[in-house]
Amino acid sequence: MKNFRVSKSVLAGIMFMAGLMVNAQEVTVYCIGDSTMADKKEPGKNPEHGWAQVLQTFFTDEVKVDNRAVNGRSSKSFISENRWDSVLTTLKSGDYVFIQFGHNDQKFKDSSRFTNPHTTYRHNLIRFVKETRAKGATPILFTSIVRRNFNEFGSLIDTHGEYPIVTRMVSDEMSVPLIDLQYLTEVLETSYGPENSKKLHLHFKPGEEPYYPEGIADNTHLSEKGALLVAGLAIEEMQSLQLPLTNFLQK
Repeated sequence: MKNFRVSKSVLAGIMFMAGLMVNAQEVTVYCIGDSTMADKKEPGKNPEHGWAQVLQTFFTDEVKVDNRAVNGRSSKSFISENRWDSVLTTLKSGDYVFIQFGHNDQKFKDSSRFTNPHTTYRHNLIRFVKETRAKGATPILFTSIVRRNFNEFGSLIDTHGEYPIVTRMVSDEMSVPLIDLQYLTEVLETSYGPENSKKLHLHFKPGEEPYYPEGIADNTHLSEKGALLVAGLAIEEMQSLQLPLTNFLQK
């Protein structure tokens, strides 16, 4: 019997096709939202992290987290700047879109970002959901993470008004999976308390942190610790909802 030998050119073709098959199976998670979610510059130096910035560490290589969230964006400006269209260009069947807006939709002094929660904001969320599904992808709605806003009695006070309520309503109306980060982060912040919760955010005295030599007291954005905890809460909720995406979590 003759030995079966594969030429180098044929072998290269087989390996190329195998590579295409692996890539075709890759699931992309697109994250659209604001600064609490976004990647931050100089991650090795910068204490600030968006929670979606650390999301990749929870998944295997079969999942690619494509974080399109950008500082200062609302659902309105994300669309008007063609950022949503750029997601749709590459969004494919089997992918996911994580949708978290609200922080900047409430900026009523900025007409380029402000949305009425019951009209434009609601319809923008519906648009994201419908156009994601039209591509064969899965939308996931997220309520906004809370701000560290404790009153003098140690109670955490809401700052987002009706935007999270509308997000929940759209989730119910359109049968979209919901990760209620407002509730989950409220529990997290409260468990840490008024003082220790500073560790979840950016609180540094002058000279304490090289990246902020003059100091900073930011109760909205997250430290790396805060980002990892919030991302972890999101993952736990996905597992509770038994989303197929959780099959790709690190063991």
